[in-house]
Amino acid sequence: MINSKYKNNLNLIFDKLLKTYSYQGWWPFIGYDGVNPTKTGAISGYHPKDYDFPKNANQKFEIIIGSILTQNTTWPSVEQALNNLNKLVDFDPLSILEFANNNEKPFKNAIRCAGFVNQKTEYLKNIANFYIDLKEDLDKEDEIPSRKDLLNVKGIGNETADSILLFAHKQKEFKVDAYTKRIFTYLGYIKENDSYMSIKNFFETNFSGDVNMFQEYHALIVEHAKRYYSKKPYGVNDKILNEFKI
Repeated sequence: MINSKYKNNLNLIFDKLLKTYSYQGWWPFIGYDGVNPTKTGAISGYHPKDYDFPKNANQKFEIIIGSILTQNTTWPSVEQALNNLNKLVDFDPLSILEFANNNEKPFKNAIRCAGFVNQKTEYLKNIANFYIDLKEDLDKEDEIPSRKDLLNVKGIGNETADSILLFAHKQKEFKVDAYTKRIFTYLGYIKENDSYMSIKNFFETNFSGDVNMFQEYHALIVEHAKRYYSKKPYGVNDKILNEFKI
């Protein structure tokens, strides 16, 4: 069961992480020159304090593609896959679908570095079909799918749906990942067996930030966890958040 006694600490933890690492500028985009020097791993494509992204339909769909490609792999692998795809096809649903259907081998070769190539090829086709249908149904450019409808697309689970909604569509949905669970289990706010939705609801109910800060919180969690929660035992050297441990 989630411990709500110290629920205001979610805001204090965010403040501490922001003070420690500064603004992260997620989602990173290929071909964008922005750099955040505090990043571990890939450091290109970030845009600290610029919340106008995505600035066009192609950037929006780049996030959607990346949200699927990042399943069970690391961001540098996703970045490589996106760069490979970008040489072959435009980042829009119709182009992705047509190229994947008509040039399956080159498509799979492009994303192979992200792993699970057959599965992710199917998932990318599914999401492309979904957005093509959504646009036709709504007949507008700024279509925002419901979370329920996204979850009905094969290959889209809770984390991927929230990633798409938070970063591509700028919706106030908190994305919970393995790093979130590791940090807040160590700190004592959640249990290892707490459900995705219970953790998500805990953050959305008790963190007072706007959608931009929701984006920052997830990015800050990732940055912090890469330093202190990548290897077991998780968090034992985490002096930054130790004061919030309960």
